Amino acid sequence: MKPETKLWHELKRITPKIKWTRLENTSLLGTPDLLGYNANSHFFTVELKITSNNQIRFSPHQISFHVRHPKNTFILAKEPSQGSFKLFSGHQILDLVDKGFKLDPCCQGLEACGLWL
Repeated sequence: MKPETKLWHELKRITPKIKWTRLENTSLLGTPDLLGYNANSHFFTVELKITSNNQIRFSPHQISFHVRHPKNTFILAKEPSQGSFKLFSGHQILDLVDKGFKLDPCCQGLEACGLWL
């Protein structure tokens, strides 16, 4: 199983209150991996990323998507060697390209970002 697929399964398991739709979009490049719908009836997107040496790689299409859609978009990045993940807001995409996993997350977890509630 690919690392991003493992991250997807882990996210599904730890967020039972969120209704997830996995987006497999080959027509619109840069579309995030997941569409979430929370208990407050809010939609949001999540891009899943696995880091390597603190770097997070994005395609130009992914960068463009988050620059054009800075609200209600998130990037969930995991560093396998550390076993931890960080949640970043879509508006942080350019800083993520520059600083990678060293960048401070937007909040300390999904609930803190208001995704659960």
